[in-house]
Amino acid sequence: MKLRLTIALFFILSSFCSMAQQGETLNSTYFEIRKYYANPGKLPALIKRFEDHTMRIFERVGMENVIYLVPTENEDNSLTYILGYPDEAARDQMWQQFGNDPEWQKVFSESRVDGPLVSRVDQTFMTLAPGLNSSPIPDNSGIFQLRIYTCFDGKLDNLIARFKDHTQELFARQGLKNYPYWISKEKDGGQSKLVYLLGHEDQESFEAAFQAFLKDPDWVKARDASEENGKIVEKVDATFFKPLPFSPIK
Repeated sequence: MKLRLTIALFFILSSFCSMAQQGETLNSTYFEIRKYYANPGKLPALIKRFEDHTMRIFERVGMENVIYLVPTENEDNSLTYILGYPDEAARDQMWQQFGNDPEWQKVFSESRVDGPLVSRVDQTFMTLAPGLNSSPIPDNSGIFQLRIYTCFDGKLDNLIARFKDHTQELFARQGLKNYPYWISKEKDGGQSKLVYLLGHEDQESFEAAFQAFLKDPDWVKARDASEENGKIVEKVDATFFKPLPFSPIK
């Protein structure tokens, strides 16, 4: 009897934990995509440094680990991840605290004994896209596509409205999962871009679902209606990624 009760309690707790993980939302208001280009042969060591040390130190100084990814076709030997901060001002303070952390300084020094792991870092700063993040973060996906939309001048609000009123729901209709949506903060003061993550179980399923979305009569109708006064999107950059096993969103 006790054994049955214990087993039943285990499954109840497991189910609750799974539901809690799937219902999470982001706690930050300011975000950063960081793309690290690893030196030849150094990507495994860089990934291990994040898993064993860096992520935990990030959390200790108040940063939010959002997602850790590697491209499915990793031709540039890179790791991409997204961090969250309470606000823009906190970002610089937290990085200074991270850089001065004794554990990080020790780990960083030891990891460079045979040469630096990273050749350069690209950064993109973002805030949450208004009206596009009301739903909880979905459960796990086997594949992600990072999609970045460059709009024609003055058309970003039109694009956000189309996603809010139509696109997100039509993605979900095809089994595509809507992860967080952001707008970029451009250094040169230029127009922001829409940045978001879309997920599915594998790349083949993703591509089939996306083609079905493009052919959906409701999408065609919504797209055409939104472009009565001219095209909205000038360019879309899309890259497939696989989540790393330790990634919070995966």
